[in-house]
Amino acid sequence: MIGMILAAGRGERMMPLTKNTPKSLIKVKDLTLIEHSINALKKSNIIDIVINIAYLSEQIKTHLGDGSKFGVNIAYSDESSGALETAGGIIKALPILGNKPFVVINSDVLCDFNLSKLTLPVGSLAHLVLIDNPPHNPNGDFSLVNNHQVTNVHGQSYTFSGIGIYHPDLFKSHLEFEQKLPLYPILKEAIANGKLSGEHYDGYWQDVGTPERLELANNS
Repeated sequence: MIGMILAAGRGERMMPLTKNTPKSLIKVKDLTLIEHSINALKKSNIIDIVINIAYLSEQIKTHLGDGSKFGVNIAYSDESSGALETAGGIIKALPILGNKPFVVINSDVLCDFNLSKLTLPVGSLAHLVLIDNPPHNPNGDFSLVNNHQVTNVHGQSYTFSGIGIYHPDLFKSHLEFEQKLPLYPILKEAIANGKLSGEHYDGYWQDVGTPERLELANNS
């Protein structure tokens, strides 16, 4: 299986730390955020990795190279002409990702979820890892029914962790041209078609999107 790490964002909420450093190269406990993501994939025997890059992209490529020093194989999807947001970035990388399901994780999330357990249930085009709502997202993103079917918020809500597995067909109606495209509209389409599944995870998870949350991660 192939894994993709999302690392093209500017990290605006992390300013001024990201003025001259891409967010994915900020360190948490002596490792860069993206190295934590690489290690999580490698631990799950996912060693073929695609990383999308845009902001200060050369720093990321210089730091990681082809991945051999980390025991993985890294290919880059370059968005230096303009970051394409989550779905747009995935769509641009599809020629590298191939025609089978692939795992996607955010580079600014720390989590001890076992990625090797991610599979697509029959009939699903995407399967998300959902967590209890953190203080910065109290209303959540989605709900779960029948243990695994993801719906719009109805009753108990959960937050999307930034970790999921996707089938390329999830994006097939948006392939016409390269464009900025967030992920949520595509997930909403999948909900409407009964094609989005998920699971609740109550283990360690930390978003590292702001200096305050960076401090939390370093002190946890």
